[in-house]
Amino acid sequence: MSPLILDIQNELAKRAEATEFCTAFCKEKSRPKYIFGKNVYTQSVIKHIKVDGVIDDYSSEIMFHGVPILKSKDVEKNALILNAAGGRPLTVKKQLDQQFFENLDYFSFLKYSGIQSLTPVVFNEQFGDDFRQHADEYQLIHDLLADKTSRTIFRKLISFRLNYDLEHLTGFCDREREQYFEDFLNLKSEGETFIDIGGFDGYNSLEFIKRCPNYSAIYLFEPEPSNFEKCVSSLDKKENIFCHPHGLSDKKEILRLEPHGSGSKISETGSIVIKVDRLDDVLKNSAKPTLIKMDIEGAEMLAIEGAKNTIKSYHPRLALCVYHNAGDFWRIPQKILSIRKDYQIYLRHYTESIYETVMFFIPEINLHS
Repeated sequence: MSPLILDIQNELAKRAEATEFCTAFCKEKSRPKYIFGKNVYTQSVIKHIKVDGVIDDYSSEIMFHGVPILKSKDVEKNALILNAAGGRPLTVKKQLDQQFFENLDYFSFLKYSGIQSLTPVVFNEQFGDDFRQHADEYQLIHDLLADKTSRTIFRKLISFRLNYDLEHLTGFCDREREQYFEDFLNLKSEGETFIDIGGFDGYNSLEFIKRCPNYSAIYLFEPEPSNFEKCVSSLDKKENIFCHPHGLSDKKEILRLEPHGSGSKISETGSIVIKVDRLDDVLKNSAKPTLIKMDIEGAEMLAIEGAKNTIKSYHPRLALCVYHNAGDFWRIPQKILSIRKDYQIYLRHYTESIYETVMFFIPEINLHS
């Protein structure tokens, strides 16, 4: 039997199994039903389906939106469990399979349940439409990627974003502590200048210091007030660190921010007023950056526009998040290459889900030094 026929048969079998679970979870009354994880996905499901509980092995809370919270050890063995773990779906699936629970991930449930108003996958809104409209641009960036690992990651993430098949995420794991600092950056122990855009709590600046103990300077930008205070505290007594309590964009202006810890983002209805500015204007030739890291919840394209003179003049390495918006996979590299063409592009991924995908731009001169 040909591989193509086998693939089609496997896909049909998975679809039938998922559809059968969805039907049972939506309509079955004789078996207990639970949702693993408490988040926006869980919240959207319980608006439509009466469940017996929400599973969270680490929560001290007892209720989630009117539904009792319990531990997985207390769940009946004949239960149907919807795996709504957005960040670690592979780990949770493995756990549920090992405990012999009949289960299905939220992504498949979203695809096959037929419930139209479920919460879409976060950071994947309108991705399918963007891919269909710009397939040539996606292919071009795929072909420009510098190594096989990058191209494999690119294809796996695109496939999952289009098909919601958990198998495409196989092989990914949670390794956020390694994020931004890959060996191919070829960082030096001395003389490096780091621009930390989206400093959160200062963790990444501290990781930079570990790798580059004799650095020249660090410029950190974090507009959310409580996060900024954490940055200042964690980097206290370190030399040549300049913490800025504002964000970066394509122009100087006042905006509103919705605070959500590491996920704080610009919003017209945000509860906090913040300032943003252009990196080009903030630095004003006072620093020669060698590495710029950027994770600002979807505002990366604006900040790149405000940093284009810095990028053009100093040719720094770049580590830019590309997972927040539909199209960032191709728009961000297209933007960088319009500023300078002499970069090689790498892609790395740091979670089991679609969060924390980073595109690296390495000056070609660094690859030969």
